Amino acid sequence: MLVKKAFTYTLLAAITLVPWNATAVNRFSFSNLLPKPNLSDAADIATNLAESLLVKSLLEITQGKNKQALSTIDQLINAVPNFKLAYLVRGDLLMAQGKYLQSFGGADNNPTEAVKDLQEEARARIERYLTKQVQDKQPNLLLAPSQQQAHLIVVDTSKSRLYVYKNEDERLKYVADYYITVGKNGVVKQSEGDKRTPIGVYFARPKLNQPLPDLYGDAAYPLNYPNEWDRQHNRQGSGIWLHGTPSNTYSRPPRASDGCVVLTNQDLKSLAPILQTGKTPVVIADNLEWLDGANSGNAAQKNELTAAVDTWLSDWRAQDTDKYLSHYSKDFSSNGVNFQQWAEHKQRVQASKPDVEISVSDISMFSYPDAEKKLVVVDFVQDYKSPTLRNKMQKRQYWIQENNSWKIIYEGAA
Repeated sequence: MLVKKAFTYTLLAAITLVPWNATAVNRFSFSNLLPKPNLSDAADIATNLAESLLVKSLLEITQGKNKQALSTIDQLINAVPNFKLAYLVRGDLLMAQGKYLQSFGGADNNPTEAVKDLQEEARARIERYLTKQVQDKQPNLLLAPSQQQAHLIVVDTSKSRLYVYKNEDERLKYVADYYITVGKNGVVKQSEGDKRTPIGVYFARPKLNQPLPDLYGDAAYPLNYPNEWDRQHNRQGSGIWLHGTPSNTYSRPPRASDGCVVLTNQDLKSLAPILQTGKTPVVIADNLEWLDGANSGNAAQKNELTAAVDTWLSDWRAQDTDKYLSHYSKDFSSNGVNFQQWAEHKQRVQASKPDVEISVSDISMFSYPDAEKKLVVVDFVQDYKSPTLRNKMQKRQYWIQENNSWKIIYEGAA
């Protein structure tokens, strides 16, 4: 009888953990989830010891191996004594020995908000296991870092996951991925205190050196929110960081921060060499689409944008003002200057056709995850020389697709 109750409990637990629809239930069987649920198998799909032990214990539960699962979860608690989700699983395993449980974390039929949070964390971690695709696939985004950007970070807020890629010979190589927490109220930050995580392309600055409250864990790396596009859309607030967890907490629920992206202290430490460079792009998106292998569509988009940037530069060098301005959107704006003001300024500057030398280098291109517009952030080092001015600067442009043509909608110093 207890075996049957345990199986019923594990079935309900799995359904609670993973929001499968009928098609998904038919597609997966518990026997296929992990034929041999040992630690080495789990480690192949987990990013650290804690997550591998958690996945192993939950999969042992789905196979009715509750004693093994209890042993595994005890190993986990011994290794990570502040992992709250592990204690919830252990409590369920102990209670399942003597009573019928309705659901995961369901000692009663009315779980607390804290239990619901832990259920959401378990769901996010198990979903990561079931996908098993991140090593072989890439996000459906144009991600083309410069040679100076050795690594790239992509966050999928809907999956509570952060992915790390290495830039190798203009190709992205998957390095690792980590469970993360985002804002209590979700994403698309608009105002100060709305407890939402921004969606966009950002850059991580070096670690903050000043002492911080325990809430932020072992380290904090500020992102440049609000960026230029945020300011164009009157998005307010500040202090969006990548940071750790309090000393008494291993991980937080998927939605629990005031808008920051939160990792375990252990995971954040592993990212420290990457983040401390102060050059790491961080693309925060929602509901990422994944593509197999090389992304030919994004390669074509990169070629189109590269050609557009080259033509813009050629027309600027030629001081052909009409052609030069044709590369700018009529909705262009830069630090309070609209297209008309920009055009008048350039017409005055270029009226005498000054002899100029202009070159660009270290170009990077990143799709901006904007649901309404096709937008790409283009960064480069610009070296400008004229009879009256010599200037070398890091420049940032936002290119938008209008009527199948790429136009500059923002330009300024990075």
